[in-house]
Amino acid sequence: MTGPATVPDSTPGAAIVRDAEWLAHRYDPDHDAFHFRRVARAERAAIPFLTDEHLGGPGEPVVLRRADCAPVQSGGAPLHFLFHSAYCASTMLAQALDQPGVATSLSEPVLLNDMVGWRRRGADPRAHGRVMNDALALLGRGFEASEAVVVKPSNIFNPLARGALLLRPDARALLLYAPLRDFLLSVARKGLWCWLWCRELLEHYLADGFVGLGFEARDYFRQSDLQVAAVGWLAQQQAFATLTAWAPGRIATLDSETLTADPAAAVMATMRHFGLAVEAGGVAAHPALTRNSKSGAAFMPGERQRDLAAAQAAYGEEIDQVVGWAEAVADQAAIPLTLPRALTIG
Repeated sequence: MTGPATVPDSTPGAAIVRDAEWLAHRYDPDHDAFHFRRVARAERAAIPFLTDEHLGGPGEPVVLRRADCAPVQSGGAPLHFLFHSAYCASTMLAQALDQPGVATSLSEPVLLNDMVGWRRRGADPRAHGRVMNDALALLGRGFEASEAVVVKPSNIFNPLARGALLLRPDARALLLYAPLRDFLLSVARKGLWCWLWCRELLEHYLADGFVGLGFEARDYFRQSDLQVAAVGWLAQQQAFATLTAWAPGRIATLDSETLTADPAAAVMATMRHFGLAVEAGGVAAHPALTRNSKSGAAFMPGERQRDLAAAQAAYGEEIDQVVGWAEAVADQAAIPLTLPRALTIG
């Protein structure tokens, strides 16, 4: 079982490795070194992502050779994963799972993005596996000995999800996704920057060999922005369905509409899936359930549904066409629009 990291006191950086406030933030493969930033629990809870943008710039990290901080695993609570396909309230769920004494959550740590980038640049698979194991161990340090750690990687990490689960056989995973139409509505209403992000994501997934839908490379140049977004969604849905078949006892799925319909119940169900102690009162009162996870502003009941309805009014005709097209692609590729092994709520 994976647990808190410990290193001998004589090891350089031992105090940093033992202290969960020192976030393992980056990995430098050229020097085989981890970069650490001190980020208190309260600061993590106040920002949506553990990225430089939200941490206030690159800062002045402490750099330790991997050999001086490779942790020795010794019992304790395990690491779990919240994998997602974007625009599905994953940040809210990750924040709500952060409960002192029970679990701490990490929202999109850049260290895992570094693992993706290094792999794309041709990292030796065996070396990559060793470093990934150490990276997960460093991320898996709870603030208290009894705490589990729930990691919500960016969805660019999804091609490596199975490898991470192989490295952590005690870990469980929740696969969170938005229904196809809701996903496309979210993309449409966010505008140009989001459309470009969807194209960048698809570019990365193609490089990772993560897209198996029968298209030729030139076909993507003929697709609209929303078709490209739908292709990314289908690729992730296909991979998630394969994961559930591969490790059904360890994986559950959840859609965003079920999550947002009764967030407290969904959070408690997720905690039960991860084997965490559940206290209904503490979950219902968690501030993550009453604020916008990105801006921190008060979250009004029905806000998500109103936003989607506005997008439907503005882009409904195109979305109807793209949904019909994507459903035909899904049918041909045997991709379920609703994932199996849905999390039991209540």
